[in-house]
Amino acid sequence: MNIQTSLDNAAGALQLPQPYLLFLGDTTVRGYAKTAFGLRDWAPEKCVGEYALPGATVSAGLEQLAPAEAKARGARSLLIGVANSGGVIPESWMPALFEALDAGLDIVSGMHMRLADMPELAARAQRLGRQLIDVRHPPSGLPVGTGRKRSGKRLLTVGTDCALGKKYTALALARAFAERGVDADFRATGQTGIMIAGGGVPMDAVVSDFEAGAAETVSPDAADDHWDVVEGQGSLFHPAYAAVSLGLLHGSQPDVIVVCHEPGREEILGSPGYRLPSIEETIDLNLRLGARTNSAIRCAGLSYNTSHLGEEEAIALMAAESERLGLPVADPIRGGEAFARLVDSCLA
Repeated sequence: MNIQTSLDNAAGALQLPQPYLLFLGDTTVRGYAKTAFGLRDWAPEKCVGEYALPGATVSAGLEQLAPAEAKARGARSLLIGVANSGGVIPESWMPALFEALDAGLDIVSGMHMRLADMPELAARAQRLGRQLIDVRHPPSGLPVGTGRKRSGKRLLTVGTDCALGKKYTALALARAFAERGVDADFRATGQTGIMIAGGGVPMDAVVSDFEAGAAETVSPDAADDHWDVVEGQGSLFHPAYAAVSLGLLHGSQPDVIVVCHEPGREEILGSPGYRLPSIEETIDLNLRLGARTNSAIRCAGLSYNTSHLGEEEAIALMAAESERLGLPVADPIRGGEAFARLVDSCLA
């Protein structure tokens, strides 16, 4: 598998300088370091080490390196591996960011606060000829969608809601395809996915008119037997994020969708009073709307996030759901025979 977004024929896609030195700041909350953990788990070969400030209690388990040491070992950028509350870059981090620039590293961030909007940092980067890359800032030159059928094969992960495993499912499927000798790329469309892949387009930051075009850019023409496994975003049923999901569905033109779901979740995340749709509703709506740009679209199965369940309970639930729905149901992180059947169905 190529965990990358190699877009030689797709102008405007963001590309990141790698490998990375992961910056953990002064983080004491493990959940805030999910970006660093995602990179460690899915792209360890792109991580030279980690750099934390005094007082930090969270580690990704990588070798502690100062920016100059990381540069000497081949690092090209300091990547902020933290997504704290509000997405802010505190003043206490500035000396470390200056140190990285002085050592010859670019800086990559997925925070809401933009590096380019910090005058002292921007001035220093310009003087040193370094890049400040804000991942949540969409690239320029994105086209309007054309709906043109492209060569190659595509899989899109979709969901009953946001934040329930579409990225991890896409990464796991792309890896499984490669293990079977299938030529496949993971195509990133969100902050952490882009950092793992080294490139992509942050779909949640694209102007609506260009959503479908951005998705086409993420997954360009390819060989007939090549699979692009596209990271899904949001949900067609989410009152806030449905526009992103629809643009991605139309632009990626998937041959196959895999529906992601968290059993037990009853309300749309962040939208009290909005109940989750049923699995059947989710399959039906994605297929009906996806058929607009690919009439051959089909659902290969379901990916369940069972991290909150014990192993026996999770296996029993997925087996029952598979029988009820007539489709493979698996948790990609648990793997096993259920996941193998899901992979079989995707490639059938």
